[in-house]
Amino acid sequence: MSQLLGAAQIREIAARIGVTPTKKLGQNFVVDANTCRRIVKIADVGATDTTLEIGPGLGSLTLAMLEIAQQVVAVEIDSRLAAELPNTVAANGFNPAQLLVINEDAMTTQSLPVDPTVLVANLPYNISVPVLLHFLEKFPTLRSGVVMVQSEVADRLVAKPGSKNYGSPSVKATWWADMSAAGAVGRSIFWPVPNVDSSLVKFVRHAPAGDEATRLRVFEVIDAAFAQRRKMLRSALSELFSAHGRKAEECIAAAGIDPTARGEVLVLSEFMQIANTLVS
Repeated sequence: MSQLLGAAQIREIAARIGVTPTKKLGQNFVVDANTCRRIVKIADVGATDTTLEIGPGLGSLTLAMLEIAQQVVAVEIDSRLAAELPNTVAANGFNPAQLLVINEDAMTTQSLPVDPTVLVANLPYNISVPVLLHFLEKFPTLRSGVVMVQSEVADRLVAKPGSKNYGSPSVKATWWADMSAAGAVGRSIFWPVPNVDSSLVKFVRHAPAGDEATRLRVFEVIDAAFAQRRKMLRSALSELFSAHGRKAEECIAAAGIDPTARGEVLVLSEFMQIANTLVS
């Protein structure tokens, strides 16, 4: 009979393979089975899904996904954890053949041997945004997912224009998907207990806003607009446009945007309008 991991079992596995959670890798392992099942349920994982997990750690979420999913692909940078995960799967009554472990840095992952359909991950605090955006970009078969991130990061990912949390991650994520808040999680479900709060963010993919060449231009504009977020667009984008031999204020106005506005009030389509003037 299959079973999920509890706190004592997680500590035992870590001690046996010589793993001590490190801040460098953002390792805070989930020790609560109910939370793992809750996350998998929110992610709408089905029996035909190939789920993708980034940083499976000791396997808490992995086992919860294997209860339902057809297959789990786990990308793990720590070779000790990557080697132990199939053993944990087998020891807890699951079929190791349903698990595919990729021992590499998620930030450099360019391809996978199978096409994942759902992303479910407890993302390391220090790289959560770039990792999420990277996988949305590289793996278009991902139709939806749920990530557990620091609450501060979650607030930025789901923020709307004009709010204090709205910034570069908020806009960039909408290139590929609709992001929504999916609830908070308590600190006590982690080992070690972190000194920050965590929240769940759900995404549902839609068609990308444009082709890759357009995305690169738009993201360049977004980065410049938020590099000094209190500056008006005509100032914040002046260096970028001058590098293209253009005058920022004229181009922004030509795009139908107020040059005295700030980036924090613009939606993705408006950043696209400005970016289009770079090459028009």
